[in-house]
Amino acid sequence: MRLPRAEVALIETAKVRDYLLAPEHPTGRFKAAFFVRLGYSLQRWELLAADLTRHAQANDASVGEANDFGQKFEVRGNLTGPDGKSASLVTVWIILRGDDLPRFVTAFPGRRI
Repeated sequence: MRLPRAEVALIETAKVRDYLLAPEHPTGRFKAAFFVRLGYSLQRWELLAADLTRHAQANDASVGEANDFGQKFEVRGNLTGPDGKSASLVTVWIILRGDDLPRFVTAFPGRRI
């Protein structure tokens, strides 16, 4: 199955710029190192945001945990960065209760390829 309504998925600027690509963030810095190895940069954070959206649209999703906030989904697939390097990636999305738009939660490396 695909992520429901992936074509209108929302990604907050802060999730990408201030977390995933932030070399100073206490936990995000480890993810930043992963994305930098693929060629992404803090200065061009919009590129990663767009690629995360395409990742959600192009790969199968699995239903994750439901909680008080809504239903989570995981999308697994390869991500090819601007430098042409590829890696396995997992993105997590949530559809909040009473809403129908998937919202980006986080991303992390998948299994090694």
